[in-house]
Amino acid sequence: MARIKGAVATRKRRNRVLKAAKGYWGSKSKHFRMAKQAVMKSGNYAFVGRKLKKRDFRRLWITRISAEAKANGMNYSTFMHGLKVAGIDLNRKMLSEIAVSDPEAFAKLVEKSKAALA
Repeated sequence: MARIKGAVATRKRRNRVLKAAKGYWGSKSKHFRMAKQAVMKSGNYAFVGRKLKKRDFRRLWITRISAEAKANGMNYSTFMHGLKVAGIDLNRKMLSEIAVSDPEAFAKLVEKSKAALA
């Protein structure tokens, strides 16, 4: 039976790792062993970063909505509860966009929220 050598697969794997490590500082972009560690670590950072991004954007949207609601004489939690009672289903991303780009429309939403709670 013929002996199978893994040179092609090994070279392909190493080149893939080195390509992913392109632009890293010093030996981390040149030497396979260091590049492999750096790529694994950066993959972990990227995974965590994708989760943090969602969290950060939600915090930003809530801050924007809260600021505009306070400007219209209502706090954030009461405003959101009023919208829910009124049956207005807008997500925080859209509410924050309305708060930034169209304050008059947001003021109308605040009025509807107040009316639903009264």
